[in-house]
Amino acid sequence: MWAAPVNYKKHQEEMNKQFNNAPRTIEELALFLKAPSSVSGPSDPILLPFKDRRTDHEAELGYVIGKKAKNVKYEDAKDYIFGYFALLDISIRGNEERTWRKSFDTFTPIGPWIVTADEIENPNDLSLKLWVNEELRQDGSTKHLIYDCYKCLEVASTYSTLNPGDIIATGTPEGVGPIRDGDVVRIQVGSVGEFSVNVKFADEN
Repeated sequence: MWAAPVNYKKHQEEMNKQFNNAPRTIEELALFLKAPSSVSGPSDPILLPFKDRRTDHEAELGYVIGKKAKNVKYEDAKDYIFGYFALLDISIRGNEERTWRKSFDTFTPIGPWIVTADEIENPNDLSLKLWVNEELRQDGSTKHLIYDCYKCLEVASTYSTLNPGDIIATGTPEGVGPIRDGDVVRIQVGSVGEFSVNVKFADEN
């Protein structure tokens, strides 16, 4: 699974304010890998591995590759996407590599189903919202992506061969914040759907 870091300018700005640094955007960082084992379903709980570490929600649009892709050009990228879904990129804050902090079991809930690419007129203009306990935290749109869906696929397929079933997560807009034991997180992506998941400590599962 490839994932896009800091792919919205306003998310970069909020990270700068919260953590007193100015993280680089995807234009410098490119994409990173998440463990496939972090993927979970739209009714499975998010299991927090630590009680003393800040863990954040990140609402994203995700998609699944439909056929083998290598060195795909931007203008051809849409032909390699099978379908789209809502995706949560759960992230522990800290100094460790992104791949480690984002790859724990249950840290990539997806769903509620796959909407095939022919049903999405423009994946680069979809609303993206997230609530925690009915409090609206994130309210963005994929039209503000720095690297849009097709650019992410172009970049990923330049680095490695993508195979059917591989996932690309496109990044999160502003509004990222912490989740805690007992929370309910709801994500909604326009034209795709929504789902809600519970949050609990891993040792309570």
